[in-house]
Amino acid sequence: MFLNQYFTNNQELKSEERVIKYYYGSDSFSFISDNGVFSKKKIDFGSKLLIETYLKNENKIDNFLDVGCGYGFLSIVLAKVLNIKGLGIDVNLRAISLAKKNAELNKVSVSFKESNIYDQVLDKYDLIITNPPIRAGKKVVLDILEGAKDYLTDKGQLWFVMRKDQGSESVIKIIRNRYLVEIKAKKKGFFIIVAKKN
Repeated sequence: MFLNQYFTNNQELKSEERVIKYYYGSDSFSFISDNGVFSKKKIDFGSKLLIETYLKNENKIDNFLDVGCGYGFLSIVLAKVLNIKGLGIDVNLRAISLAKKNAELNKVSVSFKESNIYDQVLDKYDLIITNPPIRAGKKVVLDILEGAKDYLTDKGQLWFVMRKDQGSESVIKIIRNRYLVEIKAKKKGFFIIVAKKN
């Protein structure tokens, strides 16, 4: 049963909001978190490694899509550091509500909406970024990663993080059928992977 998992909606879950701080260069961020969302007590190491690796390597982009955005960490950092607009999507309504609050709190122009993977996505993006919900199962993860290709611009890239012990190497083999795949960083068992249209 997934009653209390971060990729579901449990309206009975007690609210215990907390504020998490994050710093990147001269930028400081505050994120309101709560029960029932991913990495509620601190910014997940994989998410930090993903965003920091991306920002060191980033190409000029006009927009981004954050799949499984949670309370908005990746979206808000991208929007503020790069001064661009983007969209964050998630199935978790509490996460979406927090992400909207966090966008206001950090004064960035990011939109957030409920979407089951790409159900509510209409546009194409230069960057699709995700820390996929491993606990939702391999099918969901592959639907996110393989489905991204249909929502990338011609120059677009998919960036994601996955741990080696969560099957990153087997996932890379699978998605090589759809993308040119490169491992950009490895740290503490986490792989940062970029996939481009082939």
